[in-house]
Amino acid sequence: MNTSLDYANQQDLIDPLLSFRNKFHIPKDKDGREVLYLCGNSLGLMPKITREYILQELEDWKNLGVEGHFHAKNPWMPYHELLADPMAEIVGALPSEVVVMNSLTVNLHLLMVSFYRPTKTRHKILFDYSPFPSDRYAIASQVKFHGFDPEESMIELKPNGDDEIVSIGNVQKMIEEQGDHIALILIGGVNYYTGQAYDIKEITALGHAKGCIVGFDLAHAAGNLHLNLHEDGPDFAAWCSYKYLNSGPGSLSGCFIHERHHHNSELPRFAGWWGHDKKTRFLMGDDFKAIETAEGWQLSNPPVLSMAAIKASLDIFAEAGMVNLQKKSKLLTAYLEYLILQENNENIHIITPSDPSQRGCQLSIQMKNPDKRLFQYLTEHGVIADWREPDVIRVAPTPLYNTFEDTWRFSKILHAGLDTFT
Repeated sequence: MNTSLDYANQQDLIDPLLSFRNKFHIPKDKDGREVLYLCGNSLGLMPKITREYILQELEDWKNLGVEGHFHAKNPWMPYHELLADPMAEIVGALPSEVVVMNSLTVNLHLLMVSFYRPTKTRHKILFDYSPFPSDRYAIASQVKFHGFDPEESMIELKPNGDDEIVSIGNVQKMIEEQGDHIALILIGGVNYYTGQAYDIKEITALGHAKGCIVGFDLAHAAGNLHLNLHEDGPDFAAWCSYKYLNSGPGSLSGCFIHERHHHNSELPRFAGWWGHDKKTRFLMGDDFKAIETAEGWQLSNPPVLSMAAIKASLDIFAEAGMVNLQKKSKLLTAYLEYLILQENNENIHIITPSDPSQRGCQLSIQMKNPDKRLFQYLTEHGVIADWREPDVIRVAPTPLYNTFEDTWRFSKILHAGLDTFT
């Protein structure tokens, strides 16, 4: 690798996924120039086909009304089933283990209804270091709902030292020490702040060995990492679809429930009509009979317009392939890391692990002396990234639409800003 623009352009020319950038709308600045969009970890860009997919459903609604449930081009009644195979491919699950419904935090709550079953002696929840606040709030509220004290029942993983990274050794130590009292392990697949990716397979094995239920919040992992949920074996997982999965702001969430739980009629859950056995659903009976797949956790029929946007993105993912995307992601992220480190500026530090197996495409750049003027400088010079308090600029070169030239241009703007404000 080298720091020249020619090198970056050469890497783009040999990139087999370069053409996928043209499948997305790239935002432009006030002068009509494409911005450097490095914020797919917060909101993915809009695929150009999304408009077509949504318009199709609007047209069918206009022309068919309620009959669209059965006679639309993509009938609405089973529309969610169209998402099962491609979403399962993204997270490495069986189609029967995946369902798209609700929003992420709602799904985490619904899954904890089933999988957080505290007792007097086993009531603790182990969660990752500095989780996204919504996860902390959800966990605390579940603990209190069951009559326990969050101060006693919530266990937060701790980093190794000043580097803010949690080693698998630290995870193992905590599970060994506290495992007999842990009812649930609920960890983010990728930490939103540091960008650290946790070892799902290893943590699941450690937790199960101590009798713990294990779940994951994959908000920053789905569409980013090459996941293998079925084989890795966690009990459940949930993720949003508006980040790396490019389904639009506030779009629906994905859920994974391992097949070993599908036939357990004793497992508690909140029930709704859409999760009822499809063969007898329209008999309108009084007794709930769950579908014996992940669909059995559904409550109500999902919004077709939102699902259409998800389908548009999933079709692109299916064409690109997660293996190919992961390969490019590692190259692109490593190149960005290389460019940032070349200046050897003591005022910034990348807190994301340098080991590619411990990260996705996000790099978290920590400021030694937190000063948002640098972030504002980036914004003023055409960079769309994000700031996370108290001191981190997050950048995510996503392989579907970012290029090596994007990373090169960003590094030049970053270092110019550092020269100005530090």
